[in-house]
Amino acid sequence: MKKLALLTLILTPLIYLVGCGKTTQGYVSCTNAPVTDDSAALLDFARSNNITPTKDTSGLYYQVITQGTGATPISTSLVTVSYTGEYLNGTVFTTDSNRQYQLNNLIAGWQYGLPKIQSGGRIKLLIPSALAYGCTGSASIAPNTPVFFDVTLVSVQ
Repeated sequence: MKKLALLTLILTPLIYLVGCGKTTQGYVSCTNAPVTDDSAALLDFARSNNITPTKDTSGLYYQVITQGTGATPISTSLVTVSYTGEYLNGTVFTTDSNRQYQLNNLIAGWQYGLPKIQSGGRIKLLIPSALAYGCTGSASIAPNTPVFFDVTLVSVQ
């Protein structure tokens, strides 16, 4: 028991340091904005774009456009999707069609949203930054940026 406590004391700071981002000033922690911080902006976007969102317990807002009739994805499903991603100012940052992904390798907003539809379905996802690219961002997406995706679930394997 003492060895486990000692190991925990040694590993905890190490894990913290590895998980931190590095700047020229040294290590800094990466903190996601609370999901609720993005709610007003997401609801404004929904209102401006005639989206009638439902709020998931995770903080994800979504609107099912077409339910679909095929399989419902689970976390380990291989999903084929066609989608467009936008910033809340309406600027498209990505679009792709018939792209395959394993659901549990995607951002949390997609992991919560896609199981709400079936193969052949379409869903609009209004994703708080913490469920999108978080405090690190991704490529051209700045840290703590909420995003919108219009996704068609082409197939589920």
